[in-house]
Amino acid sequence: MENKKPDRRGINKWMSLINIPFQMGLIIFVFFKLGEWLDVNHPSSTIYYSQLLTLLGVVVALYQVIKQVNKIGNK
Repeated sequence: MENKKPDRRGINKWMSLINIPFQMGLIIFVFFKLGEWLDVNHPSSTIYYSQLLTLLGVVVALYQVIKQVNKIGNK
């Protein structure tokens, strides 16, 4: 009988993919909290910092995901 060992590279890829939603959530949350802090401490009638920084956080999170997935795909 052959003793098959699990493919570690496949497991590592899955672990990287499982962490992506947590990374995205953390990045977006931090940008939102920063925007919320700016709204309270530096109020402006024309700029809503929490909305602006939340959208920026989404863009940064998506960039990180695309970069990470491309890196995993190239291995």
